[in-house]
Amino acid sequence: MTKMIFVNLPVTDLAASTRFYEAIGCEKNEQFSDESASSMVWSDTITLQLLQNDYYSTFTSKTIADAKVTSEVLIALTRDSREDVNATVDAGASAGGTADTREPLDMGFMYNRVVEDPDGHVLEFVWMDMTAAGEMPAETSNHPAQ
Repeated sequence: MTKMIFVNLPVTDLAASTRFYEAIGCEKNEQFSDESASSMVWSDTITLQLLQNDYYSTFTSKTIADAKVTSEVLIALTRDSREDVNATVDAGASAGGTADTREPLDMGFMYNRVVEDPDGHVLEFVWMDMTAAGEMPAETSNHPAQ
């Protein structure tokens, strides 16, 4: 079986969050979506599960973090080019997100911009020239999210 990742995110407004994730390039999987959840497919192996807060609470006894004030995770997703990074971040901002909550990172071989979704979850969009990155000395190369 192919390894996959399902990232579960608590949301306050499911419709607004669904629109945001569609705008950045996700496709809604109706089979696993209902009035409490939207299954947003990023790729064949990555799905973002948007769960209304009350439904999300059924999976944990912990308090749901307010992602607008607390960092719970940084999600880094790759794009095919710098232009794709820019287009994705701009589309997210146009759909209710907040672009560039930190300065874009341009290291020549790697380009990274951030957009927060309507609930404050941080999405990093990254383009990297893997050939150039492989030529970097080990002490100067960093994880795309850093």
